[in-house]
Amino acid sequence: MSVLKVTDVSHGFGERTILEHASFVMQKGEHIGLVGANGEGKSTFINIIMGNITPDDGKIEWNKRITKGYLDQYTKLTEGLTIKEFLKTAFSHMFEMEQEMYAMYDKMATATEEETASMLEEIGEIQSELDTSGFYTIDSKIEEVGNGLGLGDIGYDKDVTELSGGQRSKVLLTKLILENPMILILDEPTNFLDESHIRWLTNYLQNYENAFLLVSHDIPFLNNVVNVIYHLEDGKLTRYSGNYDLFQKLHAIEIEHQNIAYEKQQKEIQRLETFIAKNKARVATTNMAKSRQRQLDKMVIIDKASEKVKPNFSFKEARASGRFVITCRDLVIGYDTPLSKPLNLVIERGHKYAIRGANGIGKSTLLKTMLGLQKPISGKVELDYNIEYGYFVQEEKYDRTTAHEEVWNMYPSMTNAEVRGALAACGLTKDKIESLMVVLSGGEAAKVRLCKLMLKECNTLILDEPTNHLDVLAKEALKEAVQNFKGTVILVSHEPEFYEGVVDTILNAEEWTTKIV
Repeated sequence: MSVLKVTDVSHGFGERTILEHASFVMQKGEHIGLVGANGEGKSTFINIIMGNITPDDGKIEWNKRITKGYLDQYTKLTEGLTIKEFLKTAFSHMFEMEQEMYAMYDKMATATEEETASMLEEIGEIQSELDTSGFYTIDSKIEEVGNGLGLGDIGYDKDVTELSGGQRSKVLLTKLILENPMILILDEPTNFLDESHIRWLTNYLQNYENAFLLVSHDIPFLNNVVNVIYHLEDGKLTRYSGNYDLFQKLHAIEIEHQNIAYEKQQKEIQRLETFIAKNKARVATTNMAKSRQRQLDKMVIIDKASEKVKPNFSFKEARASGRFVITCRDLVIGYDTPLSKPLNLVIERGHKYAIRGANGIGKSTLLKTMLGLQKPISGKVELDYNIEYGYFVQEEKYDRTTAHEEVWNMYPSMTNAEVRGALAACGLTKDKIESLMVVLSGGEAAKVRLCKLMLKECNTLILDEPTNHLDVLAKEALKEAVQNFKGTVILVSHEPEFYEGVVDTILNAEEWTTKIV
């Protein structure tokens, strides 16, 4: 039974086509991965099926008895609510039933015997519904899911408006899971999760009985949880049965067959055109030439398979620093309270370090403290006097600037052509270069930030979760660029497949955190 049917949907922005006669079917119980390069329109497709965007053409049909939940990063959170209070809104319908029940108890004081009997019967039904729905174990449910996704580390009493973007995502994902809709729509859910929380979510989705649609560039995660892949490329949606690895094999075979058919057809077209050119002017063969022309006119032209251009990331290298790039002496990091025990750490020139560990234990705070962007609680940090660092932050807020202006404002001595060339090398097309930063996808915005970083001469790279939002080709290109960089690298990442083989030292933040992990 299909729970969602998308038929011949087309949509575009200006001259750009996002979807072209795209069709999509979600069957009951299917675990679907929606994949494609940054900027292909995956989030737009999700907004269309959720009814947030009206397509230019086509039909969206949901099964009428289906409840669906969408992990929307832009949901507004009410100031003054704690995390726990916000998560309890996932059960608002149960609290409404409870209030209805209490109201009937109050009415009984003045009700007739007949009215009282009727209300008692209704109260019994509500009570039974609350019991079977687990209403009286809501707190334990919240902690079970919340702790699985790392909210216990943040603290359930924290105001939701004080959360970082990553913490917001965790809270919204937790609420969505607690609501237990029949269909889950998840857009990049692992971006702000560390390895242990990704394992928890993987196990949850593997055992999820209903259907879900997942957008992700995390290949191991996709392979573990999906059984169907929809590939979005050049406005077309193509369905494949199996996980991501199987899709890659099948897609590669399709491309090979398409290119063979293309070459064969091109040779046939050349043969026909040559025959027509030689024979159309001769009386004896003009009918044969016309016949060949009709054959040519009826031919359905096969396109050569499009090749996605891999970004070309490369970091400029400054003069080498001294041997000891960053030295931490009895360093205690944190804000109001300590996040670490006294930490003694030396970052040596030319080495590449990965910092791993659970979310919320201070990995990003450590980077900021090392760079002097955050004051330590105690201890000190010494930077080599020759350090020239480039810092990639997880999140950045943008004014109403275009991608082109974002780079040019930082490097005004560059020419227009040089700025455009730098952004194009990072995988951004002409229309994206001219787009506002606020309308770019997460992956496209990350490529702009990487572009700014690559134009700066550095001897030390500080990268905080640089692979979040990046598509597969961009991750591969970034990994190569970090490998080829001859300076010092400090990298925070939740993706072992990205940093393994690149770094020579792994630092486990869980060894010095004050938080219980």
